[in-house]
Amino acid sequence: MRVKVFAPGRVNLIGEHTDYNDGFVLPLATEMGIIMEAALRGDSLIRARALDMGEETSLSLADLAPGGGRNWWDYPAGVCWAFLEEGCRIRGADITFGGDIPIGSGLSSSAALEVATAAALNYLNNLQLDPVKLALLCQKAENKYVGVQSGIMDQFASVLSRSGKGLFIDCRSLEYEHVFLDLPGQELALIDSRVKRSLAGSEYNRRREECMEALALLNKYLGETRLSLRDITGEEVEAARPGMPAILYRRARFVVEENRRVLEAVKAFQKGDLRKAGQLMNASHEGLRDLYQVSCPELDLLAETAWAAPGVWGARMTGAGFGGCVIALVEKESLPALKKRILEKTAGVLAKQPHFYHTRPAGGVRLLDQADL
Repeated sequence: MRVKVFAPGRVNLIGEHTDYNDGFVLPLATEMGIIMEAALRGDSLIRARALDMGEETSLSLADLAPGGGRNWWDYPAGVCWAFLEEGCRIRGADITFGGDIPIGSGLSSSAALEVATAAALNYLNNLQLDPVKLALLCQKAENKYVGVQSGIMDQFASVLSRSGKGLFIDCRSLEYEHVFLDLPGQELALIDSRVKRSLAGSEYNRRREECMEALALLNKYLGETRLSLRDITGEEVEAARPGMPAILYRRARFVVEENRRVLEAVKAFQKGDLRKAGQLMNASHEGLRDLYQVSCPELDLLAETAWAAPGVWGARMTGAGFGGCVIALVEKESLPALKKRILEKTAGVLAKQPHFYHTRPAGGVRLLDQADL
């Protein structure tokens, strides 16, 4: 038995660092992704080959254990481990994969690799797991095996997205809605700063810890037990500010404001109000820069240059931060001028010339081919 699957990367329109706070997000799947071919073996080995890196490794299903490191093979290994932890009976397999998602760009190549592995195992072993369960198993692999305390957004977007639509997710209830985003005459431009970052090696996990610390202080102030920062209002954050360390105040304020921005952005896109949507994107970047402090000078320069360019409705960093990409909502006819302006403003300033990509909202993971060996 062999299968070939495609799993897309994701770009987040708005709603950064809100998913692990039980909040709201609005990502979409990209046209870039990972293609994986997989075939069952007669033993308990997972033999994985990464075409883009020219590397290969073999892992025994019996020996999988969290905490082994943070290499590319930990993502498929983590998915196998998560399946076994859930009681799913899986057999060994040969997997070969490659793709066109720029590594370290903030477009979730890791989630795409997880989702491709999970989909291939689901098909090969005839497990018939539903899409939400697949996404949750991939998140478990990233959280428990790889050690990155990510929320559900990346895996949900890679599994559940639909062509031409964004994916509005309530990260507490896991309810989701497809939001029409195939906007005539508009382009979603991705500007890669080429500053590489690794979630596991960044301060991503520390931000999550800070949010929990802020929530504990707010609960103490309120004399209540709120489950997450999603349940806190802006007025309550301001009232508690005198008793909070400045850094925890900033984190809480950002999350509360970002959740509100997501809800407003969904309404704006549904109404076709690109001006409002763009303003919310800009404000999101400012919050990520000033309050959550996960931007970097390169991302700030790209976003600020885009803000000043004609035909750009809005722009913001996308992904966990500390490098990666800026996403800009721009009129298609203005895209060449935006590229020219970006290259002029960054020449001699950035260490590397930015790369440009564009994407339409794409569909989620899908089977490309299946056959008996």
